[in-house]
Amino acid sequence: MSDLQTGPPPATAPPSTPSGTTTEPAPAEPARPWTRHLAFSNIGAVYVLIALVALFAIWVPQTFLTSATLYQVFNSTAVTALAALSVIIPLSARVFDLSIAGTITLTGVVATQLIVKHELGVPAAVAVAVLTGLMIGVLNAIIVVVLKIDSFIATMASGALLAAFTTMVTGDLDVTGVVLSQGFNEIGQTMVGGFTLPVVYVVVVTAVLWFLMQHTAFGRRMYATGFNREAARLAGVPTERLRFASLVISGGLAGLAGIVLAATLAAGSVTAGTPYLLGAFAAAFLGATQLQHGRFNAVGTIIAVLLLGTGVVGLGLAQAPTWSQDLFTGLVLIVALIATRYQRAGAANATVGH
Repeated sequence: MSDLQTGPPPATAPPSTPSGTTTEPAPAEPARPWTRHLAFSNIGAVYVLIALVALFAIWVPQTFLTSATLYQVFNSTAVTALAALSVIIPLSARVFDLSIAGTITLTGVVATQLIVKHELGVPAAVAVAVLTGLMIGVLNAIIVVVLKIDSFIATMASGALLAAFTTMVTGDLDVTGVVLSQGFNEIGQTMVGGFTLPVVYVVVVTAVLWFLMQHTAFGRRMYATGFNREAARLAGVPTERLRFASLVISGGLAGLAGIVLAATLAAGSVTAGTPYLLGAFAAAFLGATQLQHGRFNAVGTIIAVLLLGTGVVGLGLAQAPTWSQDLFTGLVLIVALIATRYQRAGAANATVGH
């Protein structure tokens, strides 16, 4: 019973050594300053974003420094954000999913065709389209995890197959119809305080992924799988099941992005997903250099999406050549890849040093 005590512990004398002299307790390690969170190496994209805002404020002050531009940046990047969030789970496990462009296109076409040609209700069409995305993820997972085909090659091939299937189903014609403007379009066009509803979807998905990756065993094991799959397997982590699950989640989120895009366009475009592949991976890799060095994370990805969106919108307002937007995105991706590689190498060296 004496083991249970309330209140502060009684004062005790410093421990004595065999020679009778007392030893002082080891000094506590100094607390790391909170300012480390503001270091460029931690949130460099935020400083680059601020610099971009300053640049365009000087370049095109009449059009850039408006609330309309702020809404445009958020609204125009919502689908890119969903696409980028769809790839960070597999990338955390060091698995590529290059089929997201095909998934985005196909799920948008599936939802719109079911509504226009088969007169299915919006909720049922959306459910079938999401299920389609999940099934694409399952097929990718079978090819990559069960058949052990390299994810980069496998998902690139499945993306090409999805594009071919979409063309076959639609005859290479976009799916349009007045009925798409009678409820389905509200999924992507409804305004909430100046922002479109897809921005709300992004906030919800970001919060869920942040909690999943940062505060659950699933997230910790996913990161462990990505950093060293063999070591994680030997430690009892179900690495293959995690890699399988990552591709299924990716397919589901890409399917959601496809539905949102189709609703925003009020049409099922047969090329809708193609422009989002580069931006999604650029945001994911740049996001991995933010907040958590070398780790793909949801909040860092959103920071990267806003940086990319600000650059693209700013260049558009400045009437720069259209190729400059792709050039900007490509340069960001290259810099992010280099930074992520060195940050991962630094993290690995620190682990070995300990």
